[in-house]
Amino acid sequence: MTTSTAPATHREPDVPPDVLCDNLVRIFRAEGIEVVALQGLDLRIERGELVALVGASGSGKSTLLGILSGLDAPSAGRALVAGHDLAHLGRRERLAYRRSTVGFLFQQAAANLLPYLTANENVELPMLLAGVRRRERALRARETLEVLGVADCGDRRPGMLSGGQQQRVALAVAVANRPRVLLADEPTGELDTRSSEEVFGALRRANRDLGTTVLVVTHDALVSEQVTRTVRIRDGRTSTEVLRRGDGAAGEVVAEEYAVLDRSGRLQLPSRFTSRLSMRDRVRLDLEPDHIGVWPATRRDPGDAS
Repeated sequence: MTTSTAPATHREPDVPPDVLCDNLVRIFRAEGIEVVALQGLDLRIERGELVALVGASGSGKSTLLGILSGLDAPSAGRALVAGHDLAHLGRRERLAYRRSTVGFLFQQAAANLLPYLTANENVELPMLLAGVRRRERALRARETLEVLGVADCGDRRPGMLSGGQQQRVALAVAVANRPRVLLADEPTGELDTRSSEEVFGALRRANRDLGTTVLVVTHDALVSEQVTRTVRIRDGRTSTEVLRRGDGAAGEVVAEEYAVLDRSGRLQLPSRFTSRLSMRDRVRLDLEPDHIGVWPATRRDPGDAS
């Protein structure tokens, strides 16, 4: 087999990314045991991108979201979001960051919504806490609900809404203060197919019409297969990326998978490749003019004892 890498996405000159993780490490200590949840993770998300993040349970997705949302801090490495260095935010700076720079959409809409407030009032609440004037709050709340396709829900409380409507109103709450970055944690995980499509459509509109950079953590194939870039995380590091582009001639979407090469030259080969070729412990490398060959180690590999 051969391996190759490619730029994750087109980069505008002199425009810094909205999310940049550089050799990010997070270590938890409990009862004398250390657990390394992130092991030198690298991630770059450009301004205005809509990216899906996938990975098995325990791969580090939740830990990464906790850091990017400002709820946690890295043990080592860098995590920058819209220019904010998350390892060095003070308490007051962290609160301001969570109110205005980053929005968070939970899997359960109830985590974003207060049941005794109408949809309009729920959307206005984050703006009230941020000091936005009443007239501006009301105008922006109506505008946000309209952009996300739930303008007719403004006067209704969450209990009067369907699951898909609740999640779209919850999304309106998350973007009420026009954050630069939206983090969505399994936003369609508890919805049926039709409601999932509606919520994902709302995420697209938030990305397109409000200019919000969106990172969606998901197991939903409907979501991960409809974004132009899907990043897979494994064992605390980004392992592969799938890039999708339109085929102008055939009108189809072409998906290509790339291994992620970190700054130390490390990459993770997809397990379906390594298991099929019985690769384990070590592999043999050949440098060719335009690629690197990766081969299963043979019994007479130079490192073997004679």
